[in-house]
Amino acid sequence: MIMPHYQDLRGLEIGLRALEAQTYPKDRFEIVIADNNSPIGIDAVRAVVGDRAKLVLVTDKGAGPARNGAVAASKGEILAFIDSDCVAEPQWLVEGVKALDRFDLVGGRVRVLVSDPPNMTPAEAFERVFAFDFKTYIEKKGFTGAGNMFCRRDLFEKVGGFGVGMSEDVDWSRRAVAGGARLGYAPTAAIGHPARVTWDELVGKWRRVNAETYGLMNGKKGQRTRWLLRNLLMPLSAVAHTPKVFRSPELDTLEQRLKALVTLYRIRFWRLRDALALLHASRPG
Repeated sequence: MIMPHYQDLRGLEIGLRALEAQTYPKDRFEIVIADNNSPIGIDAVRAVVGDRAKLVLVTDKGAGPARNGAVAASKGEILAFIDSDCVAEPQWLVEGVKALDRFDLVGGRVRVLVSDPPNMTPAEAFERVFAFDFKTYIEKKGFTGAGNMFCRRDLFEKVGGFGVGMSEDVDWSRRAVAGGARLGYAPTAAIGHPARVTWDELVGKWRRVNAETYGLMNGKKGQRTRWLLRNLLMPLSAVAHTPKVFRSPELDTLEQRLKALVTLYRIRFWRLRDALALLHASRPG
């Protein structure tokens, strides 16, 4: 199991406990944690990890280099990737490994966790409906995220390591698929990921995603025109996704659905403004 870590000892402890509770035979897996040069220092991380996992220090900045460092320090023929702020359900490893009998590259389900469901914030309600939709990523968009991903070592070595920076896990899985890897979704290989709680946290996520997506398009023919057209449609996408809010089994009350709906429209208009700002800032000359 491969886990990058940066400056989150509480999340690391919770995540490690979940990995220790896996139903997979204990003598058949190892946990390798790559600390990405956390400011708290490697000794503080080691105090949490103890002898429960192999700990390596990776000084090159980014989740991609951290994952690469953990893979290099690992021994297994199957690589199971999870992030340090995620909580694996007990059967996660069993189900992910089983799915590799059908696919070369597997992504699992990500459940959005909230601390107080009856009183969830607007950001939490929105994320319960729209965040971490790995099924759509895999079945409609042709990639998976590395926060819940399985592959064999020989595929990883064939594709090469993760890149640095912008959407390195999306880039990696698309390289794998382009090389012929069969990508599949395993809903029973499930983990939990904490929801973003505040509007500022939500904006921070989408500012990063916008910048990464625009960066991936950089240099491609018609980039600016495609970016403009894509984002001018952003408010209309909120209209298209409105029924999803009211059908979602992740929300229980009308109040929660209204919170999610208001946040849906608010964030989509914000994303349009941010996209136009990126376009303006990168204009030629």
